[in-house]
Amino acid sequence: MRIAFTAPMKPLDDPVPSGDRTMGRLILRALETAGHEVSVASRFRAWRKDGGVDMQLALEAEARREAARIAREWQSDGTRPDAFLTYHLYHKAPDWIGPALADAFDLPYVVIEASRAPKRRTGPWSHGFAAADAALARADRVAALHSADLGCLKEVVPADRLEICPPFLDEAPFRDAASSRSAATSPLRLLAVGMMRPGDKRASYRLLADALALLAGRPWQLTIAGDGPCRTEIAGWFDPERVTFTGALAGNDMPALYAAQDVLVWPAIREAFGFVFLEAQASGLAVVGGDTFGVPEVVADGSSGLLSPEGDTTAFAANIRRLIDDPGLVARLSSGARANIAKRHSLASGAQRLDALMQAASATYAARSGALPS
Repeated sequence: MRIAFTAPMKPLDDPVPSGDRTMGRLILRALETAGHEVSVASRFRAWRKDGGVDMQLALEAEARREAARIAREWQSDGTRPDAFLTYHLYHKAPDWIGPALADAFDLPYVVIEASRAPKRRTGPWSHGFAAADAALARADRVAALHSADLGCLKEVVPADRLEICPPFLDEAPFRDAASSRSAATSPLRLLAVGMMRPGDKRASYRLLADALALLAGRPWQLTIAGDGPCRTEIAGWFDPERVTFTGALAGNDMPALYAAQDVLVWPAIREAFGFVFLEAQASGLAVVGGDTFGVPEVVADGSSGLLSPEGDTTAFAANIRRLIDDPGLVARLSSGARANIAKRHSLASGAQRLDALMQAASATYAARSGALPS
């Protein structure tokens, strides 16, 4: 199947690394692994930090001009695809391009990862909210990455077009780098990975620092990988004798970093699911995390990691303490982490699910349009 792709939240070649960019790239790779031909139809970014109906009206006009440009290209060079796929839309990043082209060229339209906040139906994001709802209503299949998004999506997407597609990664580089890693040591080697920016990331670092302060008498060392505008402030929260800052690392350097640690510790304040949890488990690390949104769907609590209520510093510290005091538990969670990735979150499993998603979308579109599936 020839699939046209766009990511209105963040283009795949955006220079700023993030889990969103990584997941988008993996979706393309998984589809290609499944035998599909995927092309990026547009780099248009609909996301804006601040709302305003006038701004979004102007943005819609720009998006529709981009859709018209793509339509002319497809018509002139005969490259009409078999389906259109959009990754990650919501009121701050609606998709006007995909539905317009799907309608113009009689294509199945698919959305992977969408969130919906009904409180945005009115106010400065009302136009973007309506546009996102229109795209979801047009979609022949919508795949959420975790069940926390399903409730609100059910209000606009029919149940027979809505499903969960768990996030996945290419586990091979992490598995291979960790193939010769040693058993957990004392002091326990802890790792945190995250951008150092204001908001939820800063809040996660604050909770982590406060939790470790409760464990000052226990044997641990922490490595922190990440950088950003809050680095100086965040560094001041941690004991310099026990914490090493690596700064931001290239993607190719991450498998070796994970392989040199024992436990990933990340509170995940307000995070959708936290891509670092997948990378850590693929590397055989036990996980201590916050029970936030989709995190419990990628970390098997009690089997591959230990989760605590979001924002609960005391409970988070208690889970780290359990691992410091019980090396056997670290080993069991390490084994469970690798098994969890192999069973549910590998590239192969992602390719299989996305292939089924695209085939189902084609069948749905064919049934309601009277066309034969591609």
